[in-house]
Amino acid sequence: MHITRALTATGLVVALAVLPSCASPSEGEEPGTQASTGAEGSTPAASTPGDPGGSGAPSAPALDPAYAVDPPGPREGAIEPSDMILIGKTAFSDETVAAIEGIKGIQRVVSFSHAQVTVEGNVLDIAAVDPSTYRNYTPVESADLQEVWDRVAAGEVAVLPELRKQLPIDKAGFVRLGVEEDAPQVHVGAFAPQSPLVDAVVNSAWGEELGMTPGNALLISTGIVAPQSVRKAVQAVAGDGVSVQLTDVATSQGIDPSVQQTAVLVGSVADVVGTFNYTVIGGGRIAPEPAWVASHISTEEIPILGSVTCNRFIFPQLRAAFEEIVARGLSDEINPGEYAGCYYPRFIAGSTSLSNHSFGTALDLNVPGNLRGTVGEMDRQVVAIMKKWGFAWGGDWRYTDPMHFEVNALVDPR
Repeated sequence: MHITRALTATGLVVALAVLPSCASPSEGEEPGTQASTGAEGSTPAASTPGDPGGSGAPSAPALDPAYAVDPPGPREGAIEPSDMILIGKTAFSDETVAAIEGIKGIQRVVSFSHAQVTVEGNVLDIAAVDPSTYRNYTPVESADLQEVWDRVAAGEVAVLPELRKQLPIDKAGFVRLGVEEDAPQVHVGAFAPQSPLVDAVVNSAWGEELGMTPGNALLISTGIVAPQSVRKAVQAVAGDGVSVQLTDVATSQGIDPSVQQTAVLVGSVADVVGTFNYTVIGGGRIAPEPAWVASHISTEEIPILGSVTCNRFIFPQLRAAFEEIVARGLSDEINPGEYAGCYYPRFIAGSTSLSNHSFGTALDLNVPGNLRGTVGEMDRQVVAIMKKWGFAWGGDWRYTDPMHFEVNALVDPR
């Protein structure tokens, strides 16, 4: 069916919309209509890109049944707060989960998978979940909307409403999770509020396809017990290498600066980043684990730019790109005085999402003439060379960033 229109529920604390499926419409359903939200006063929102008039544009492909899991059925159990989220490098063992469940004050523990994936310069927190258990830890307007979790189980992705305009969703309603050209494409089934530290939710089948580590995260509810009072006990059981993040209402007004955070990336960037541990130091900046910096970040000479500090694994292709720029007589198209750096551990401005500069896998060139939201002045021959050597260009994005290049493929110049 055509992806033509979404409806938003009015009167909710956070906007929630269920999008038309890319499968065939049910009998009696008109293409482009929305499944019921269960909320009164639903009104049409702006049409999504596509064919609002039903004029015969190609239909979106059907969902691949290989990425479907059993539907969750009606919600069971109480809706509970997410008071604590644990993220580790590897799966939590059954023994560790049982030990955490046995700590006095722990009410519930739910296992899921957590990773981060780069989408047009944004690093999104992705959760691969069992919809029947995870939903009880989302805001009530999400938890009680059956269609959201049926869609996730069927192989679609549910995304935070505030990301609706930021993601490069195509006319058929699909978003590419990753920067490489062959990155998996998932159909967006709903925009719905999620648990803290989660931007988008897929099912376990998609988690496997994305290369996520099964069961490397735990969502914990402490009921009437203050999560701060059990944090040390949880950390002791989980181990020092695990990020124990408080996510209750009292501490969720920003990332907890007192604990180690863990970013487990998937996609091509993961090959040069690995597991990225860091702490928040204020001002939008972060402090990566010193051992990671020592093993991943170095300073080397690059033609035109001179001495630059980046992820050491990208230097072969970065050097090859700039050598070709020089060889083709395009050196004057890059102003070394307008280079804004490669490795800069920070969040994306105004957010708590990691920038690819934190990993040393992105660089900004000719900044003054290539500001965000503009076409920019970047020479297109330079752009083509950078793409050839494995760098995606921010000028191609929905919200353009023409100064920005980031690794989207590892290229061996030998």
